[in-house]
Amino acid sequence: MPITGKWVFTAAMDVDPDKEALFNEVYDQEHVPHLRKVPGVVSVTRARLDTLRVTMGGETKTVDSLGKPRYACIVELENPDVLTSAAWAQAVDAGRWPTQVRPYTRNRQHTLHQVIK
Repeated sequence: MPITGKWVFTAAMDVDPDKEALFNEVYDQEHVPHLRKVPGVVSVTRARLDTLRVTMGGETKTVDSLGKPRYACIVELENPDVLTSAAWAQAVDAGRWPTQVRPYTRNRQHTLHQVIK
């Protein structure tokens, strides 16, 4: 599936093991649907870290992912101003996310990339 947005925002994080089921439930059923409704959001996709084995320069390596966040959310945007809009601010604090999930996340990392076409 090609990237159609002009910008890509990522939010990656870990979650306390005893809150993982709630984290995934709220992320899928509430957080992602709220984000998808924000004007300027093209798509929202979640991902979970996996073992990376890759061959480069004739050598197959397993890349150490120690310290990298386990979960990531990839958000395609029309422009980076979406992230500072009132609609975005409302979406990221909607539902159970801010009180029942966010406090149990850690190792949070955010990035913004401009798509080169």
